[in-house]
Amino acid sequence: MSRGGPRTRPVSLGEARLVLGKAEEFLATAAEARTEERNSAATGNSVHAEINAANARLGALSGLRGAGQDHNQVVELIKALPPIGSAAANQLRRLVPLKTKAEYDPAPISAIQAAAAVRQAEELAATARQVIARRTLVIAGGRIE
Repeated sequence: MSRGGPRTRPVSLGEARLVLGKAEEFLATAAEARTEERNSAATGNSVHAEINAANARLGALSGLRGAGQDHNQVVELIKALPPIGSAAANQLRRLVPLKTKAEYDPAPISAIQAAAAVRQAEELAATARQVIARRTLVIAGGRIE
């Protein structure tokens, strides 16, 4: 972690939606790779989907997104968001270490690990969609929380 805490950048609700779009794209690729038993690709894309989904949710709720290269910084930022922070941070914390294994380690990713990674990324993307939809309704209704 960088001195002074995680690096962030401001993000609007519209930009959070665009980040969620990236998460959805990585998730679709992960699901397709999983179906084709390409476990490393499924897992790596799941991690990217999850990081983007976390940043989308973070952006929708706080107006910030992670900007550091250390993906664990996003974990710390998400953890600070009540009331969903701890659970989401724990999910993200479990998946981020698989990024290196999936992308650089010569050891194979098992079908069980890949399926779990895709499932977990699907859960976080669904939660991000819900958060963004709620924030959109609040803003459209003239009430900004």
